[in-house]
Amino acid sequence: MTQTVFIDGAAGTTGLEIAERLAGRSEFSLIRLDEARRKDAAARAEALNDADFVILCLPDDAAREAVAMIDNERTRVIDASTAHRVAPGWVYGFPEVSGHDAVAEAMRVSNPGCYSTGFIALVAPLVRAGLLPTDWPYVCHAVSGYSGGGKALIERFEGDRDIAWRGYALNLGHKHVPEMQARCGLSLAPLFSPAVIPAHRGMVVEVPLPLAAMPGAAAPDALRAALTDFYAGSPVVVMGEAPADGEMLLRASDGGDDRIELFVFADADASQARLVARLDNLGKGASGACVQNLNIMAGLPETAGLRL
Repeated sequence: MTQTVFIDGAAGTTGLEIAERLAGRSEFSLIRLDEARRKDAAARAEALNDADFVILCLPDDAAREAVAMIDNERTRVIDASTAHRVAPGWVYGFPEVSGHDAVAEAMRVSNPGCYSTGFIALVAPLVRAGLLPTDWPYVCHAVSGYSGGGKALIERFEGDRDIAWRGYALNLGHKHVPEMQARCGLSLAPLFSPAVIPAHRGMVVEVPLPLAAMPGAAAPDALRAALTDFYAGSPVVVMGEAPADGEMLLRASDGGDDRIELFVFADADASQARLVARLDNLGKGASGACVQNLNIMAGLPETAGLRL
């Protein structure tokens, strides 16, 4: 049976990439509004209530407004904004961590942030297993392609080829921090240091661990084994091969995909480790994750339409 999908905010980067992944799939039919109607409140309300599934690719306030416009108990929602990622009544849309059944049964799913996906994929399973402490002041360094900042940042980077690095959220108020803390069960908010590089897409998220100073922290081999076991069988979250030369690259020419690769690096005496996640900020970090969640909610194979 064909199910209807309305992407509210379909003209943005995330919405366009979701539509690309759904193109040609007979399981779904997209409800589309033309340019003249997509900002008309009545037209949006009609589309929001007619759809079996709504995917919100909107700023936070607009996402909350859209949810309030749904006046039936049938339409199911995936929100790609930050608005509902720690909100009561919403299932966090990271099925490998939150549980596939929870996502499958949910009426309201909040899609994870791109940076958050890397941090949570690395830290949450290890904290749950008691291999890392809940009360450590974790630090997270990350770099992302500029497409994650939407049209304004894309235009800025593509209009000024002299930009080599853009550090931001220097006031330590990045919007992903609450979900990073909540979904990993941490008593302290992580210190998050994000930056943007002159590549359209791609992302590396790193959590350095001074293991010798961390009470109760496990050895690097145990951390690696635990992550391998936790994600065993997942077609989306995979353990990467450690590069022989100790080097990892993001290339500006990368086309991106919907997987996330995890790595555990350590020094010779196992006193320090670096947890690293490599992903596409528009893939598992945004649009790919939305489609994965949509598949699960619709009772379809979770990888249908994904780029793996």
